[in-house]
Amino acid sequence: MLRNFLTADVDLNGKSVLVTGGTGSFGQAFVRYLLGNHKLRRLVVFSRDEQKQFDMANSLPTSKHPELRYFIGDVRDRDRLELAMSGIDYVIHAAALKHVSIAEYNPFECIHTNVYGAENVVRAALRQNVKRVIALSTDKAANPINLYGSSKLASDKIFVAANHLAGKDGTRFAVVRYGNVFGSRGSVVPFFQRLIAGGATKLPITHPDMTRFWIGLGQGVEFVLSCLSMMRAGEIFVPKIPSMKVVDLARCLAPDLPHEIVGIRPGEKLHEVMITADDARLTVELDDRFAILPMINIDESMEYWSRHGSVAEAFEYSSDSNSEWLSPEAMNALLSAHVSQN
Repeated sequence: MLRNFLTADVDLNGKSVLVTGGTGSFGQAFVRYLLGNHKLRRLVVFSRDEQKQFDMANSLPTSKHPELRYFIGDVRDRDRLELAMSGIDYVIHAAALKHVSIAEYNPFECIHTNVYGAENVVRAALRQNVKRVIALSTDKAANPINLYGSSKLASDKIFVAANHLAGKDGTRFAVVRYGNVFGSRGSVVPFFQRLIAGGATKLPITHPDMTRFWIGLGQGVEFVLSCLSMMRAGEIFVPKIPSMKVVDLARCLAPDLPHEIVGIRPGEKLHEVMITADDARLTVELDDRFAILPMINIDESMEYWSRHGSVAEAFEYSSDSNSEWLSPEAMNALLSAHVSQN
């Protein structure tokens, strides 16, 4: 089932929004959605890659979109972040180092961007009195076994705890955690597609039983916007999304190509978890998502969420035991949607 998550869209008309990592796959999709559906006062694309900003500005020029601002900066630089957030109402924090294997071999860089960068975003948002901040996380932050997941878990903790620093009427922070994004540059889908286009005679599969959660890029944008609307303080929002075996995904992309089992890479899991059994006692269930509530009540958020039912005590949301599975037809629909968006 491919859900429409935009059940509680936030009114951004006349508001100012900043997106860190704004030239990434999510950032560009998010910016395009806002330009097409809201009349913003200002929309700031914050990223450190000048070439990506140059390319993005050619396709989305400020002459056609006067609300757009392209702001070169790194989340490691707190002063630059603070300057960029002047007059900003909402921040979407999407900047991160995300490749598992690269993080394993470059741990200092991973920590500086994903952990210290999270702290810098929090401090800058507090200084500039930003209204709300949503930080993008990953399924790898739940029971992490690699540095990338560990750094994002630390980032999640920073954003949740930041609500205590803000005071009763200050900035509110929340986190969105989801699985593999279909259509993002780091996904296995474009990797397989490049191999197929290059005439590969077989596709490499890490493990025949490996499963992953899947969400479309457009769905990710919708989910973040709806969470921005419903957040109170310190929630970690998890969408209800389907799982699929990686081997079945490969069959959808190239039904006639054989597979080569190459083994699980360093830091990789066989299955991903988005809600652990330990988090279950703090998790409430909505129609299309879960919300993991903060361990310490923030701004009476527990009272607000108590109207929703709690999950079972031993509940775990894992890609291998998921109740929803992505069918070949649904995957082909995602493929078609991705092609049409590009």
